[in-house]
Amino acid sequence: MNTNFETNEINRKTEIKVVSKRKAKIRNILTYVAFVGPALLFFLVIQIIPFFMGVYYSFTSWNGVSSVVEWVGLENYIKIFKNDPNFVNSFLFTTKFMFAAVIISNLLGFSLALLLNAALKSRNMLRTVFFIPNVIGGLLLGFIWQFIFVKGFASIGNITDLAVFKLPWLGDEATAFWGIVIVFAWQIAGYMMVIYIAALQGVDQNLIEAAKIDGASNWTLLTKIIIPLILPAFTICIFLTISMAFKIFDLNISLTNGGPFNSTQSVAINIYQEAFQNNRYGLGTAKSILFFLVVGIFTTVQVLITKKREVEA
Repeated sequence: MNTNFETNEINRKTEIKVVSKRKAKIRNILTYVAFVGPALLFFLVIQIIPFFMGVYYSFTSWNGVSSVVEWVGLENYIKIFKNDPNFVNSFLFTTKFMFAAVIISNLLGFSLALLLNAALKSRNMLRTVFFIPNVIGGLLLGFIWQFIFVKGFASIGNITDLAVFKLPWLGDEATAFWGIVIVFAWQIAGYMMVIYIAALQGVDQNLIEAAKIDGASNWTLLTKIIIPLILPAFTICIFLTISMAFKIFDLNISLTNGGPFNSTQSVAINIYQEAFQNNRYGLGTAKSILFFLVVGIFTTVQVLITKKREVEA
C-alpha cells in the first residue's frame, strides 16, 4: 500500500514539473512574441513585403498610377543595359563618389577621434560640435552649403583674391563632384568619429605604455598596435559610409539636383526621376533592384575583406 502511494506521489510530482516546464516555456514564448513580434511585424510590412512587390513590378510596365499592370518579363532590364546611358553615367558617378567619400570621411573621422581621445579639457564640447552636422537633415544641410558655395565663397574670393574661392563650385562637373564629397564628409565624419572614439577607449593602455617603454614611436604605436586592435570599428565605419555614399539623395538633390547636365546625378536621383517624374514605375523598380544587388555585393565583399584582416590581426 505504501509502495503504491509513493509511486503515485512520484508520478504526481513529475506531472507537476512537466506542467511547470510547459507553462514556463509558453511564458517565454509569449514574452518573446510580445517584445519581438511588433518589430518583426513592422519589418515585414515596411521592408520585406514592399521589397518583393518591387521585384514583381520590375518585370512589369506599370506607370505607378494605373490599375492595369502589364507583365513584360526582362524587357526593363534589357532596356537599362542597352538604351539607358543616363543610368550608366549616374552609376559611374555614384561609384566614384562612394570611393572618394568613404576614404575622406573615414580619414577625417579617425583623425578627429585620435585628437579628441587625448586628454583635452574641451574634448567633450568639441565632440558635440563635430557631431552636430550629422543631426542636421540632408536637405537643409545641402541648401546651407549651396549658399556657402555660391554666395559665401564668392564673397571671400573677392576679399582675399584666392583662386580656390572663385571656382564655380556647383557650376562645373569637377568642382561640383568635390563639393558634394566635401559636404558629405563634413556631415558624416562626426558620426564616424564617435564610433572610432568608442573603439579607442577600449584599447588596453597597458599595451601602449609597454610599447612606449620599449621605445616605440607614435607612428609605430598607431600602425602596429592601435589600428590592428580597432579593426572591428573600421569594418563598421567603412560599411556604413559605403552604404550611405551609395544611397546619397538629399544632399545631391539640394546641392546640384544632378547638374550641371546630369554630370552629378546619383543613382537614387535617377531612379526617383524614372519612377515618379517619368511615370515609369516598372523601369524605376528594375533599376532599384539592380542598385540593391550592386550595393549588396560591394558591402559584402568589404565586410569579408575587413573581417579577414581582423582575424589575421
